[in-house]
Amino acid sequence: MNVLVIGSGGREHALCWSLAASPLLSKLYCAPGNPGIAAVAECVPLAPSQADELVAFAKEHNIGFVVVGPEVPLIDGLADRFEAAGIKSLGPSAKGAILEGSKGFVKDLCEDFGIPSAKYRRFMEADGAKAFATTLGYPVVIKADGPAAGKGVIIAETKADADKAIDEIFGGAFGSAGNELVVEEYLDGEEASFFAITDGEDVLPLIGAQDHKRAFDGDKGLNTGGMGAYSPAPVLTPDVVEKTIERILKPTVRAMKERGRTYVGVLFAGLMIKDGEPKLIEFNCRFGDPETQVILPRLKSDLLTVLLAARDHVLDQIDLRWHDDVALTVVMAAKGYPGDYPKGSQIRGLEAAAKLPGVTIFHAGTAVKDGKIVANGGRVLNITATAKTVREARARAYAAVDAIDWPQGFCRRDIAWRALARNS
Repeated sequence: MNVLVIGSGGREHALCWSLAASPLLSKLYCAPGNPGIAAVAECVPLAPSQADELVAFAKEHNIGFVVVGPEVPLIDGLADRFEAAGIKSLGPSAKGAILEGSKGFVKDLCEDFGIPSAKYRRFMEADGAKAFATTLGYPVVIKADGPAAGKGVIIAETKADADKAIDEIFGGAFGSAGNELVVEEYLDGEEASFFAITDGEDVLPLIGAQDHKRAFDGDKGLNTGGMGAYSPAPVLTPDVVEKTIERILKPTVRAMKERGRTYVGVLFAGLMIKDGEPKLIEFNCRFGDPETQVILPRLKSDLLTVLLAARDHVLDQIDLRWHDDVALTVVMAAKGYPGDYPKGSQIRGLEAAAKLPGVTIFHAGTAVKDGKIVANGGRVLNITATAKTVREARARAYAAVDAIDWPQGFCRRDIAWRALARNS
């Protein structure tokens, strides 16, 4: 089977890396891909927004299955376009992808179907939003309703911070994603990510991970798309996982079907966990980034078989197997991220770093210039390592980071600090 992956980041590199090992695979393409992906797939110079061209390419190259990586094309209906052309795809329809396309929709769904989440209200004007934020107390969470590349959520510590965030969102800081916003109760606890895949009826749990959203050590700085992750996450105990499946994931899948929005694809639940009780922070309608870079290295089962089973509505026939090893990834980002950052700086030492024991390097924002690898984004590299323990996996990942010569980059040095604190 010929397979096409859509996207160009570290998540898509991990997907291609995993799919390339499938015995079902004949030829793997990625659009547009990146220099790392080029080692395992043929890269196609088409952007995720070029729906007509992507469908034409898929027809011309006898693509049997398409995996859409990023959220925006899914929200815009790219999976629908492939399906309408008779090409199987994994990824929810535009109707289903509203789970990531509108935070307000998700909050309403939670309230209507008794899914545990934070208190909230939706607003399309600033004065009401500011007044409601005051009633919740501080800190309070302000969210742009639409997708904002992981940056549209502000934790406001004071009334001044909340007022500023509300004014900035309505002032266009996140474009059309901020035409509406959600003001939400701040949930205390420990955050984690849990993944499942669904065919619209059955829910197959994948595995959990813990992400690090803030830019700097000690959870300081602005929210980012993710500066590192590890799996398994100790906070996701078997009891918490069962509660997440039964109280959050299964009710959501049933609710979406009841609303005429049958959801087929990966369902990523961002959770806040306190005293063993999970509450939903938000949903994503695709594999997470950088969580995919630690989930897939632990997957023993054939990824392509699993994804096809979801699309073909036979997920109940799948039994997943996982490696016991810990996987940990460190994101190397361009200095200045998540704000303004320069592009084009050369990255050296990647080959030596990739040869270290247990290390796999996923490219997230790189390009080739004059035969050399250069930075071409904010989050540029995912340095992933596997080992028997989280401490050993972290040591391996940071040894690889230190082998890379890129003065214009930075990373957090405390990935998995919560897991290590539990083990100390």
